[in-house]
Amino acid sequence: MKVETHLPLGKVDPGLREPDVTLDLSSVFDAARMLDDVDYDGMVLTETKEDPFMVLSLAAQATKKISLTTAVALAFPRSPTVTAMSAWTLQRLSQGRFILGLGTQVKGHIQRRFGVPWSAPGPWMREYVQAVRAVWDCWQNGTPLDFHGQHYDLTLMVPLFNPGPIEHPHIPIHLAAVNPYMCQIAGEVADGMRPHPICTRDYLQDVMLPAIRKGADKAGRSADQIEVCASPLLVTAPNEEALEQRRRNVRARISFYASTRTYRAVFEHHGWGDLVPELSLLSRQQRWEEMPQQITDEMLETIAVVGTYDHIAERVWKRYEGLATRIEFSIPVDGPAGREQLQTCVRDIQRGFAPS
Repeated sequence: MKVETHLPLGKVDPGLREPDVTLDLSSVFDAARMLDDVDYDGMVLTETKEDPFMVLSLAAQATKKISLTTAVALAFPRSPTVTAMSAWTLQRLSQGRFILGLGTQVKGHIQRRFGVPWSAPGPWMREYVQAVRAVWDCWQNGTPLDFHGQHYDLTLMVPLFNPGPIEHPHIPIHLAAVNPYMCQIAGEVADGMRPHPICTRDYLQDVMLPAIRKGADKAGRSADQIEVCASPLLVTAPNEEALEQRRRNVRARISFYASTRTYRAVFEHHGWGDLVPELSLLSRQQRWEEMPQQITDEMLETIAVVGTYDHIAERVWKRYEGLATRIEFSIPVDGPAGREQLQTCVRDIQRGFAPS
């Protein structure tokens, strides 16, 4: 698969994926402007504690160059028409810089957190993307809305609720994926695929990319058109002493992922399948402190990218060279020196430069 590996995506803050961190909304404008200034190509925001569409609308007003991506927004709790409108509004506000990243979430959350009946996620997501695009086609080209599927029948669009055409009507859609079938769906209907951070280089190369190609072939598309947007688990710090604490934190994160059957395929691919039921049992028994101990050094360094700030850009580049078109990357910024370090890392990844 012919791809490029020089387009990193920025995050508002390296802690946005941490479960115990709440985003300071008052800082979004300045943080987004900094990403513009230090030569990031984009900014991504996941949906955990805040509405990503709302937060990215703040970022859109603060920036002029970077792309703005929901990575990811949850599809199934939202009507395709609601998602289409949120994306249409952000695309217009950002003057064509928005990327709609969508994910499924797992069955328990869809049913018990959002109160939505569950269905097979692959076919559902395929239909969802097609429905969103049908709404956009109606708005942009005046095509009568006449979409019919297993989950959605969309046939009504009156002038009062039609925002009409926009200057940049092509909004890329990226799909979050772990298992091969969702990668195939991305190959069929999406513009990009976003591997979960647990996905290793080998798993991406051996399982995910072939599945994308299979889906693209089925749809009569070229797999080279589909972006692969990596979001690595980073174990990085300014020095070795601080790096050890980060190792402990990321071991805990990996052990949590390994306890969830959704990610079992990655562990099985590396011969670690027996770890999943062991950690699942510890999780059910709430023996949280014992879980990170099950993650060996080999597992940690295979799944995460490990290194001090002086080496992390080179290692990120090597991890995804030839496989990814976009890379999420950030380190904490503390004053001018931290900002300079961040900018150096970003530029090194962009040009594939490996520091000596």
